Amino acid sequence: MMVLISYDVASSDKQGQKRLRKVAKECQNHAQRVQNSVFEADLDYGTFLKLKDKLCSIIDKEEDGLRFYYLGNNWERKIEHIGAKQTYNPEGVLII
Repeated sequence: MMVLISYDVASSDKQGQKRLRKVAKECQNHAQRVQNSVFEADLDYGTFLKLKDKLCSIIDKEEDGLRFYYLGNNWERKIEHIGAKQTYNPEGVLII
């Protein structure tokens, strides 16, 4: 299933900057960055739940925010990209 993950981490102090780096790194491990604080993740449900739990354990719920947009399995018709940064196909060919 495709999930759009966005976050806003208060980074005015060193603890916030550390949380921001941890959230970004965890997202990068499982998803493709499409904007500064926005990631697209094509994950099975179990992996998504683990990622969500990890992200929730990193943030400070009093200062930070996470949003998950569930696009499902037929996500291709739900995403329209316009602009300079090229989009990607998570189900396309992977070259290593």
